[in-house]
Amino acid sequence: MADRLEIRNLHVSVEGKEILKGLDLVVSKGEVHAIMGPNGSGKSTLALTLMGHPKYEVTEGEVLFKGENILELEPDERARLGLFLAFQYPYEIGGVPLSRFLLQAIKARQTNGEKLPFGQFRKLLLENLKKLKLDESFATRYLNEGFSGGEKKRAEILQMLMLKPEIAILDETDSGLDIDSVKVVAEAVNSLRGPEFGCLAITHYQRILNFLKPDYVHVMVDGKIVKSGGPELAHELEAHGYEPLLKQLGIELEELERERAQESERAKAKEGVA
Repeated sequence: MADRLEIRNLHVSVEGKEILKGLDLVVSKGEVHAIMGPNGSGKSTLALTLMGHPKYEVTEGEVLFKGENILELEPDERARLGLFLAFQYPYEIGGVPLSRFLLQAIKARQTNGEKLPFGQFRKLLLENLKKLKLDESFATRYLNEGFSGGEKKRAEILQMLMLKPEIAILDETDSGLDIDSVKVVAEAVNSLRGPEFGCLAITHYQRILNFLKPDYVHVMVDGKIVKSGGPELAHELEAHGYEPLLKQLGIELEELERERAQESERAKAKEGVA
């Protein structure tokens, strides 16, 4: 269906190591989904794969949006189609003021000769800066250069507010934020909620979900969605951790952590040889 992002049997590898192992998920416009899971489960791999990062090799599966398999599209084409990614670790772009970056991003999204008058752009920019409790001067700074961690995350959400995507993927946008900033960011996301906006929020913590109030919560373990539920699932994970759920599913957390440690050691050894 055109109004949803549909992930089917997605397998993704990085440098020959399979990370996503047959992941299925549907995010419809008008819905907010959250993905939680232990470190190394593949959450960020999913986010970056959806936007076309070249490091991640799709070996099987498809991702459908608006009748197209977006895996066949370049990252800029996916963005023009209506997808957006807020990075876990936003990039710095020296010499480019945030306001200029936003204006060019909006122009790149416009089609059929439509144009956003500069006066209207500025009005929208000031409104969204206010939503994020940012001073007007914030937009004159070079993109993410010298920004604190919290400022980088707010800059990502500012981009989302300006671009108004149809499906937004938020990769741990709450990491590094104090509780007041988490609330501000969540409220900004909520301001877009409606029938034309869907959101996939990846997080380790339930605190941002207190404000986002997702419709669905999914648990990812070892490259797959192993359980889905409502907001109560996040509360259960916050209260008891992942171990009881994993034991119930016959998955040993210690074994997963041991495998990850072994993979890390092999990667370090490989770097040493190189």
